[in-house]
Amino acid sequence: MYQALYRKWRPMTFDDVVSQPHITTTLRNQIESGKIAHAYLFTGSRGTGKTTCARIFAKAINCRNSVGGEPCLECDICNEMDSQTLSDIIEIDAASNTGVDDMRELRESTAYTPEKCKYKVYIIDEVHMLSVNAFNALLKILEEPPEHVKFIFATTELHKVPVTILSRCQVYSFRRILAEDIKQRLLYIASQEDFTLSDDAASLVAKLADGGMRDALSLLDQCIAYSKDVTIDTVSAAAGIAGRDYLFHLLECFVNKDTPKAIGIIGKLYDDSKDMQRLVSELVSQVRNLMLAKSVSDDSMFACLPDETKKLRAIAQKLSLEEIFDMLRCLQDCSERLPKVSAKRIEIEMCVVKLSSGKQPASKKNAQSISDAEVSQLTDRLVKLENVVSDLAQNGVTTKSVTAKPKYEPLIEQTQASIPEPQIDMSKIKPSDLKPLDCWLDIIERIAETDASMAGFLDGSKAFTYENLLFIIVDNDFFLKMFKETSCGKVIAAVMKDYFGKPFAIRVKSAKNVSPKDTENPVNKLLKRAEEFNIAVDIKNK
Repeated sequence: MYQALYRKWRPMTFDDVVSQPHITTTLRNQIESGKIAHAYLFTGSRGTGKTTCARIFAKAINCRNSVGGEPCLECDICNEMDSQTLSDIIEIDAASNTGVDDMRELRESTAYTPEKCKYKVYIIDEVHMLSVNAFNALLKILEEPPEHVKFIFATTELHKVPVTILSRCQVYSFRRILAEDIKQRLLYIASQEDFTLSDDAASLVAKLADGGMRDALSLLDQCIAYSKDVTIDTVSAAAGIAGRDYLFHLLECFVNKDTPKAIGIIGKLYDDSKDMQRLVSELVSQVRNLMLAKSVSDDSMFACLPDETKKLRAIAQKLSLEEIFDMLRCLQDCSERLPKVSAKRIEIEMCVVKLSSGKQPASKKNAQSISDAEVSQLTDRLVKLENVVSDLAQNGVTTKSVTAKPKYEPLIEQTQASIPEPQIDMSKIKPSDLKPLDCWLDIIERIAETDASMAGFLDGSKAFTYENLLFIIVDNDFFLKMFKETSCGKVIAAVMKDYFGKPFAIRVKSAKNVSPKDTENPVNKLLKRAEEFNIAVDIKNK
């Protein structure tokens, strides 16, 4: 039966491991000197050799004829380990054994001595997936395990492993494998197999693998299925990077400010069932190449076909480095938002319009220069805000003034006369018509880009919509007064129009003086609906 290349050519000794000499040398020396720790943690990106080194290490410390810290590959221990029939080497996938009961069972099994080996070795892959209780169950046995027990953990996300675990392990960080090392390994494998691999093709596979040997071998497997004579054309076809002219057409649209053509390309790709998330990722990769084309002269750093580098350098000459940075920021923002929205085509069209019309967010440098030019305007705004705060301190709402008001004020009241459009007939809107706005946090983040202090006052607020009406419930009277006396309503209206593509009338209500016990109050009813809505969303996401 055919065996995948990454399994067939998995390293069997430390000498076979590529690009990790700082780790393999240390492990060999420990085995040779007999100074073996009780727990190790291997961390690094995928395909860098973490699990492979764990298996070699487990085999070497139990090998009957180990020489220089390397397994002999000939004794019964090595043979059974390679055939995965050795019961004393236990591999556990933490992604599917996350519970505390799994770790309790492991802890109980450590009491039994090995059947054939000197050490019983537990290899736990993706250890960061364990639950908090599972980690706690593992702590004691990890700190003081029996003499015959060794632990080896592997993870791609070190920051998710508790420090209580890290402090009990020797931590080894695996580096991304160098492209040149991947290339040489691929050429060696090709020389031992029944297919040919050109030097350029090996280089391209190594670039596309992004530092992961397993990814490189998996891609090479795809190429072999396509053709036994693996050339650079074979790699581009198998990897799906052939026929990507639409990326360069879009980049040209961004440079030439040709919005209609850019929207047409997006529409064509959408009609052809092109995945929008994948499209944005491809654009990010190509704009990164533009950044490199503008910054370095070494074409080997580009993750693209050789004939694409000339096109990239030609486009890069028409852009400044700051413009390329702005394009990257806009595309990355779009990539972050895409999974959260239902209308992905609209989201990417918004991004493309910004890029092709020169309306993308200004860089930090430009933003700083603008703020320097408007110091006096900002100072005036700060003075006005200070006056509002002073007025509130001197004329606070008293208990008497609260009781003098009607039991229920109108739920929806116009608080911003400076936004006359669109016209809203308030008498026809009922509280039950208002629906919680699920993207309100995203709206606040966008507001923060314009006015961070305003976004801070909106923290904890709830928003509801009905047709072209945005109704906000805040928990402080200060924002209500600021909304009436400053231009913050215009900022919210502008963000809403940019987000939804249509104008909204803005209304604000403060819940500060509304008692939580007054369940019949319309404000409390709306807040309860918002809370139930958020709980339902959380359950759905889980």
